[in-house]
Amino acid sequence: MYNLIPDLSVVEVSSFVASPTAGLYLAQMGAEVIRVDQIGGGQDFRRWPVTANNDSLSWENLNRAKQSLALDLTRPEGRELLVALAQRVGNLVTNLPARGFLAHDKLTAGRSDMISVRVMGWPDGTVALDYTANAAVGYPGLTGPLGDDAPVNHVMPAWDLLTGAYAAFAMLAAVRRREATGLGGEVRLPLTDIAMGTVANMGRVAEVLYTGAERERIGNAVFGTIGRDFVTRDGVRLMLVAINERQWAGLVQALDIGDAIAAIEGATGARFTGDDGARFTHRASIFAVIERAIGALDHAELTARLDANGVVHGRYQSMVEAVRDPRLLGDNPMFADGVTNPSGFAYPAAGAFATLPQDQRLPPAPAPRNGQHSEAVLAERLGLDSGAIARLVDAGVVGVGQPSSLRA
Repeated sequence: MYNLIPDLSVVEVSSFVASPTAGLYLAQMGAEVIRVDQIGGGQDFRRWPVTANNDSLSWENLNRAKQSLALDLTRPEGRELLVALAQRVGNLVTNLPARGFLAHDKLTAGRSDMISVRVMGWPDGTVALDYTANAAVGYPGLTGPLGDDAPVNHVMPAWDLLTGAYAAFAMLAAVRRREATGLGGEVRLPLTDIAMGTVANMGRVAEVLYTGAERERIGNAVFGTIGRDFVTRDGVRLMLVAINERQWAGLVQALDIGDAIAAIEGATGARFTGDDGARFTHRASIFAVIERAIGALDHAELTARLDANGVVHGRYQSMVEAVRDPRLLGDNPMFADGVTNPSGFAYPAAGAFATLPQDQRLPPAPAPRNGQHSEAVLAERLGLDSGAIARLVDAGVVGVGQPSSLRA
């Protein structure tokens, strides 16, 4: 974590991945993020993976460094408190519907410079999830094994994560405009727009309209260059990519396949030096040469050769292997031990992904217990006295993460 934006406060009303990710990234850079949930936890509070006690490891990692206010949002009194808090703070991140009780026009009735960043499904308000957005934009037709036309979903919710990052960026941009002009505003971020906009930025929209055809499925090969998975003599599978001329020359040198590559050029009339497209066009022949060369080497020898010639490669690891890899976790300053997690399970926690070499990296903060900061938020932000808060707790409108200090 870093203390870059300590003067920014944000109310987050969200669930699942995209919207909580926005709040997480803001909190990791020093913002005060007040997450508001239903008493007892929202619909993502027990989202898998969970511990034996049914504590969500997903929830406690997506909500690190946040404060928690628990309200009964099924009751008018709870919703009124949330609206008042959002207006007082002035910055809201949410994935609640655009026309609900947190509609931007309702919030601006009490604060004209209100900023609302709203994660949506489709632009018209129709519900969509990462998985359905992904299905809509066509990527599952490109992933999967050769010779099989069935769509294959990716398991990482990429569009959710991109949307969360974009929402954090959009919040900072909107705040910057308000500082300069006094204007607030609503930012709507449909998952489908993030997904299709990313497809367009990668050239895929232009490609399809230009060719009028679907791109062929190529398995684990890298489109437009030489890259694929290969297996060494001792059974290690690795990903290898030669994405520029230096790496291509290094690959040929490392594997001592210059004569074989020249033979392919002689047979096809192609010239591979300086032409990534020609190499990709003739990838089947090139891959066969690479496959034979790698299959004759043990992984240790291959690694030494590739490293000596500047070729990018990476061994496939299981998730269990990844968390035991000191480069990724054990020796990585992004992670820290000693965080007291709500689940009670102790493990290295991730902080901010960015590294600021000139700044001190602060240790990751734990996620809150549901309602842990309810009393403090209501007192400090809404000016409620201890008696008023105690009555709200007794009435079941406000939840606290432990026995209330006001009722001792």
